[in-house]
Amino acid sequence: MMLFNRKMQPDCSYCRYGSTLGCGDYICSKRGVISDADACSSFRYEPTKREPEPTPKIMKANYSPEDFSI
Repeated sequence: MMLFNRKMQPDCSYCRYGSTLGCGDYICSKRGVISDADACSSFRYEPTKREPEPTPKIMKANYSPEDFSI
């Protein structure tokens, strides 16, 4: 099982050198203040900054106890 995609698109939100400033801007230790859409060749993936996708909601159904009996 591969945990990280090696061909991941660079994004400053989960780069080692970037930190969020809020309002869609980032501060980069390599390039200074940059917008959300920018990415550079200094991108280094930092897995602890990545936010996982939310878990899907379980649809509630009207189950009865008979549905779970053998």
